[in-house]
Amino acid sequence: MEEVARNAGVSRGSVYRYFPECAELIDAVLERAAERFVAQSRPAVERRRTLAAQVGEAAAFIRAHLHDEMMALQLPAERETLLATLLTARVGGLVDRWVTFWLPFLEEAEARGEVRPGLDRREAAEWIVRALVSLAVMPSAVIDLDEPAAVRAFVQKYIVKGLGG
Repeated sequence: MEEVARNAGVSRGSVYRYFPECAELIDAVLERAAERFVAQSRPAVERRRTLAAQVGEAAAFIRAHLHDEMMALQLPAERETLLATLLTARVGGLVDRWVTFWLPFLEEAEARGEVRPGLDRREAAEWIVRALVSLAVMPSAVIDLDEPAAVRAFVQKYIVKGLGG
């Protein structure tokens, strides 16, 4: 907390006023970094015309930026990446916000007939988030996860099959 106060040019008391516990400060930093990452992926996702292509683009974006400075954010005295920390931290509504990110894409996909009518969009969005996280943290036995075109093709081939009619 002292280092944060010094770097921010404020007193330690000011930091404690907004973040009474160190864990709250860490959670806030993690949430902000994760939200920035999702916001940076939005333009690439929005350029795609189908849900399969949008999710494929999100997967390729995640894989391409997995080792960026923002995603490799080092916590004090830690050696974990931001993503690894997010997966184990108790970061309140972060998953809910990631789910919310996918809701308009699912609504549009339903209007285009890409997914079955009446699909539970929140449930489908969570499934998408979980699939994307697995592509970020698990190795593959069948595709080169460092090749964006391979990631896109893999996701587009399989990711929305279960959401269709």
